[in-house]
Amino acid sequence: MGDMLIRDVPEPLKREIEQAARSGGQSLSGKAIDLLRKGMVAEKEAKPEPGLSAWDNIRSAFATENAIDDEFAEIMDKIEADRKRDFGRPAEDFE
Repeated sequence: MGDMLIRDVPEPLKREIEQAARSGGQSLSGKAIDLLRKGMVAEKEAKPEPGLSAWDNIRSAFATENAIDDEFAEIMDKIEADRKRDFGRPAEDFE
């Protein structure tokens, strides 16, 4: 395993991590590693996958709910038809 030195950690943050480590029965290093790992996971989950279209993102949401069927295709067809109909209309028409 590698070591990491983190400089210029604000004192209030360091105390907060130390307190969390003590209350959780962990070492300061163990708690810091745990927090870094959770931060990395949260950051990955917060970023949308590059290259996915709106279609792919909507399809993914339907797939998560096991709702990929003819109904999904009908909904996407309606969205596409509305998009084509609305293309070029002034923004105030949408308010």
